[in-house]
Amino acid sequence: MSFPEPFYRWRPHPWHGLEVGEGAPSMVNAYIEITPFDLVKYEVDKATGYLRIDRPQRSSSQPPTLYGFIPRTYCGKRVGDLSPASRGDGDPLDICVLSERPINRSEVIVSARVVGGLQMIDADEADDKIIAVLSNDNVWGNATDLKDIPPVIVERLRHYFGTYKLIPGQESTVSIESVYGREAAEAVVKASMADYDEAYGE
Repeated sequence: MSFPEPFYRWRPHPWHGLEVGEGAPSMVNAYIEITPFDLVKYEVDKATGYLRIDRPQRSSSQPPTLYGFIPRTYCGKRVGDLSPASRGDGDPLDICVLSERPINRSEVIVSARVVGGLQMIDADEADDKIIAVLSNDNVWGNATDLKDIPPVIVERLRHYFGTYKLIPGQESTVSIESVYGREAAEAVVKASMADYDEAYGE
């Protein structure tokens, strides 16, 4: 039997088996782990590629956007060099995707245009959050830089990531060092692609 290309006999691992996106670093694929409707932090299991429950959120905070990662990226030395942190966090590069229509399903792949990012540090590791828009979105689809996004949305993202790991009685390990636009965000994406090639490339 003949199968079309690409064909996977088994489900591909979302981190290693999906493409970063033909238009990277400006247009990328995003694998969505969490939606704005989720009160539980889901995270891809690095061994199996399936979602596992990382933790129920302790606070009432909900993610303002779709949240996941860019396949075939890795936050290593190059990503760390772009940050005040000492190193990258060893995970795929995180991405937040704005969509005008509510999307309540995770484990979906979306095509997204990179417009900016948050320079976040967690326990002295670079944990940047790329900000992007759904590529064919009727409201956000024409946005090309962070200046095209209302500041209140960026502030919601800052607040969410600044507080989503808070544990009462413990000091936070997370800080948002800066907010950057498209050019800096694309540099982070390119660095994470190079880090991935070094760590996992053939």
